[in-house]
Amino acid sequence: MRRLIVGLILGLAIHSAPSAPISTSTETIAMKNISHSNAFQVIELRRYQIKPGRRADFAAYFESYFPEAFQQLGAIAFGQFFERTNTDTFTWLRGFKDMDARAVVNAAFYYGAVWKEHKATLNDLMVDSDNVLLLRPLDADSGVTVLPAVDPVKELQGAGGVVVAQIFALTPGSVERFAQQAAVSFAGYREAGMRQADVLVTLDASNNFPQLPVRTDGPYLVWLGLAKDNQQLDSKFNPLAERAAKDLAAGGLLRAEPETVVLDPTRRSRLRWLPQ
Repeated sequence: MRRLIVGLILGLAIHSAPSAPISTSTETIAMKNISHSNAFQVIELRRYQIKPGRRADFAAYFESYFPEAFQQLGAIAFGQFFERTNTDTFTWLRGFKDMDARAVVNAAFYYGAVWKEHKATLNDLMVDSDNVLLLRPLDADSGVTVLPAVDPVKELQGAGGVVVAQIFALTPGSVERFAQQAAVSFAGYREAGMRQADVLVTLDASNNFPQLPVRTDGPYLVWLGLAKDNQQLDSKFNPLAERAAKDLAAGGLLRAEPETVVLDPTRRSRLRWLPQ
């Protein structure tokens, strides 16, 4: 009885306490807690070809219905983006705890009520959705940065900054050697003020949800980072990335020229530039 009374008192106190603005320090602590992202060791880099002129519509539908649905199932939508060069491409990153979770989550989502309600609308806007890299963090103790969801009250302008994915097509069996060669270049990006979101490599695993195809032409290594704005991207990162591409190509471990994909975060993208 005493425990019941104490519980009722605490419950009344919580519900009757006035709501207070969240302080900056509290937001900082919350962000650090959310950013422990090594729980997601299976990552999909998904690049969708959208019908001409309909990419913004696709993003609006996607962000309205799907990020929280994946989160509720134990997965995460790290971020959604518009590719600058490929103007009809919608790109997004999704993470799962492991391959078993990938199969379970995808089955729950794609056979579930949310996708059933909206799939006709979304599928009608897509030309192709099979350009997908199945990846893992290079370092198992790391993972793609998981930032807080965009605050709809305090971030009225939506997600900001510029995201960059530098994609390296590697020769078979060369992932570790190439990563060692590239470490100096990646350190240079960080010294220039870029924020490294992670370094990802091809995950050698069978596709356990074949309804969603993944590419099998690896291996790949992907450097993922953020710039504050176009000025930082143009003056700091781009010269370093061009130099790195030439230097790393000389090492003989690349199958093709590196692809640098500049990504503008969509309005609700978690992966974005936030003040330190």
